[in-house]
Order: sequence, then structure tokens, then C-alpha cells
Amino acid sequence: MNLYQQSINQLNRRSFLNGVSVGVGSLALTSLLEARGFAKEALPLKSGGAVNPLHFAPKAKRVIHLCMAGGPSHLETLDYKPKLAEMNGKPMPKSITDGQPIAQLQNNKQLKCLGPQHEFEKYGKSGQLISKALPQIGSIADDICIVRSMTTQQINHDPAHTFMNTGTQISGRPSMGSWVLYGLGNGSDNLPGYVVLSSSGGGQDQPIASRQWHSGFLPSRYQGVHFHSTGDPVLYISNPKGVNQKGQGEVISAINAINKIRNKTVVDPEIETRISQYEMAFRMQASVPELIDTSKEPKHIFDLYGAKPGDGSFASNCLLARRLAERGTRFIQLYHRGWDHHGGVKNGVLTTAKHVDKASAALVKDLKDRGMLEDTLVIWGGEFGRTPMAQGSGRDHHIKGFSFWMAGGGVKGGISYGNTDDFGYNAVEDVVTVHDFHATMLKLLGIHHEKFTYKFQGLDFRLTGVEEAHVLNKILA
Repeated sequence: MNLYQQSINQLNRRSFLNGVSVGVGSLALTSLLEARGFAKEALPLKSGGAVNPLHFAPKAKRVIHLCMAGGPSHLETLDYKPKLAEMNGKPMPKSITDGQPIAQLQNNKQLKCLGPQHEFEKYGKSGQLISKALPQIGSIADDICIVRSMTTQQINHDPAHTFMNTGTQISGRPSMGSWVLYGLGNGSDNLPGYVVLSSSGGGQDQPIASRQWHSGFLPSRYQGVHFHSTGDPVLYISNPKGVNQKGQGEVISAINAINKIRNKTVVDPEIETRISQYEMAFRMQASVPELIDTSKEPKHIFDLYGAKPGDGSFASNCLLARRLAERGTRFIQLYHRGWDHHGGVKNGVLTTAKHVDKASAALVKDLKDRGMLEDTLVIWGGEFGRTPMAQGSGRDHHIKGFSFWMAGGGVKGGISYGNTDDFGYNAVEDVVTVHDFHATMLKLLGIHHEKFTYKFQGLDFRLTGVEEAHVLNKILA
């Protein structure tokens, strides 16, 4: 072979490699993306939700989840058991506890009943029985539905949060907030569609992992954004010294132009996410400071919530939740850590309740006054309940029956749903699973839980899993 022919062959090989390298890379990347579960027909960047049109006429447009992290005792808050009071200090019947999952009490030779540590009172025209430790929640008794027959499958904090948030004990699945954002799209151009706030006080602080608001196998633009309760709510929300808004905008435009060129080649949903997040971050530099600046709120609103600007309290977070809801944020999650009362449950519940009682009720009242409660679903509850058996002066983790409440968004107010047995141990009437809860939430948002799927690793996944889930139709207005 002469030198000319060798040169032509080298040029042809180089041209071939240059020409197909992007294609080979694209094929490899596409293969990787499919392995991670990304659908080829990813949603356009500026689209609404994946469920379009909705399966049902929606009653709720947004969700505010007040997560009482640590497992509040239903027996001192929402589920009064006079029989348990009669049995205080006496042995728990073995017929109830034998063979049952019990956390730290598992090896105790004798399990003794611990009666309710707080009195209950009938509140509102509906006469709902609520603990005197929660008088302000009692004041909204006619607006809330108390579910007293909740169950879960995980008896320790982190897995229980994971199960409550994702419908599975397997880490890495999308949270319910991410599912809702994916299904409905964001209602705000300038703020994230899924925002998480956290606070603590009143008891042992269990850590909350960021995977609780992760998007899992959904594109990462659907994951929750954690706002800090004090200082800058989002890191680097302010421009560095010497950089003005115009200059920052030019940088964002240049970066996104490069990303768009790359995305034309590889069609990667995560590049779309990067583009949208750069744009959102730029808009947030103007919208977030305005959101956090509550100085224009009237005094009676601060008094209603018991909030002080910038104190990082649950009360301030509830006020921010209302402001986020007004601005179109689709899913808002507030974690309050302080309900893990293995000892001193009487004073512990009372102390923690003082951090959350007033503001929880204030949020419902404020939304109602603004005409927003009818299309805002408010959820209040923890990852599990507490045992009717004593753990010293406290209670252990409990998964067989506990309580939470819901308000607004198409839920009947002034009613109770389900019951536990006389000891508050087993849910025995209208038993509710986590998947039932998720199916009901989705129904209120206009989504049929069985039709709401996402293909990942060749399977059609859904928030409610493969087990049978039921919508709680009796509580729907």
C-alpha cells in the first residue's frame, strides 16, 4: 500500500471515528439513561404535568404536609382510650401483644399498660374528642377529619419516614412530593414546585435525611428543595460581590446555550433539568427574598401563628407555607422534629405540642379566611404512633394503629374515620394503609393512582405500589 492510500485510509478512519463518536456516545448514554429508567419521551422542559388531562375533576391544587417527625403518641393527642385508662399499671393482655412487632420493648418479661397522660375534650359542633394538649387544633375540629386507624410497615424512624414518603421501604424511590410535582407540574414560574422546611423543639430530634424528598428515578428536577429556616433560605441565593443581576443573567444565558447545544446531541433529561434549574435559580434570586420577607404581613397574622420573623420556628415555617401556597408551589412539606418520647411522654407531648399546636391551627384558619382551604389539602401526622404499653414513663414505637388528620382540599370536616381497639393497639375499623393514604391524596388532586405510572428498568412503577390500595371515599366531600 502506497503512502497516498495509507493517508486516505487514515483520513477515512479519522473521519469515521469523529463522525460516529458522538453517535456511539449517545447510544451509550441512552443505554445508561434507560437503565436508570428515564423515558425516551421525557417531558418538555416547559410542560405542565404528566397527567394531562387529569383523570378526575381535582378538589385540591396543592398539598401542605405537616410532618410530626418522631412519632407522636396518638394516645395523648387524637385517640382517647378510657379502657386503657382503667388498665393503667396493669399487665397488657398477652393475646394482643404476643408475636407482634414491638421495637425496644420486645424482650420485656412483662408489658404494662400506660393510661392516657392527658385529658380529652369534645371540641366544636362536631364534638370531636381531642387532647387538651392540643386546644388550638381542637378549635378547628369542625374543619378537620381525624383518621384513627392508620397503619404502617416500618417500626424505626428512618425506614418509616421512607415508607410514608415513598410507599416502599426501599431507599431511592421517588417521594410523594416528587410524584405530585411530576404528575401536575409546577404552579409557579419563580419558585420550586416542591419545597421542604424543617424545625425542631420539645423532644429528641431524630435526623431527617434528604432522601425523604428525593426524586428517585424521576428526573431530578422533581426533587424537593430544602429551604433553611434561618439565614439565607437557599445557599448562594445572593450574588457574589461585584456581580449584578444583569451580569448574572448573561452568565446563565451563556451556560444554558452550551447546555442546549449538548442536549441536542445526547437528549438527556438531566441536561434539561440542569437548564431549568439554572433558570429557576436565577428567578429565585428575586422571588425568594420577597417570599422570606414577611415584614408586610400584618401584626394579627403574626399573632395568629405565634411567629417571629426569621426565628426558624415551626410557626414561621407555617406562615411561609401559606406564602408558598399563594405563589403556586405545588407540594410543601414541614418537618417538626421533637415527638420521640420514649420517656416522660406526659410532659414531652405537652412541650412539643406547644411548638406546633397554635401554628397548625392558624394555617388552616388563615387558608380558610383567604378562600384557599377548599383547594389546599393539609395533612398532619407522624411516621408511626406509640405503644399503649409503658416504656418507663414513655412509649415505644408503634405501627399497628395511630392517628393523623386532614383538612381542606375536598376532605369532609368535623368527622372521624376508623378506630383502634380499646387499648389503642390494633386498627380494627376502616383500617388505613400508607398506600390508601397516597391513593386518596392523588384522587383529591385529580389523579387515578392505578393509572399514574413511570417506566423504570422495564417496569411500570407507581406511588401506591403493586399492593391493593383503596381511596377513602367516606371522607371525601
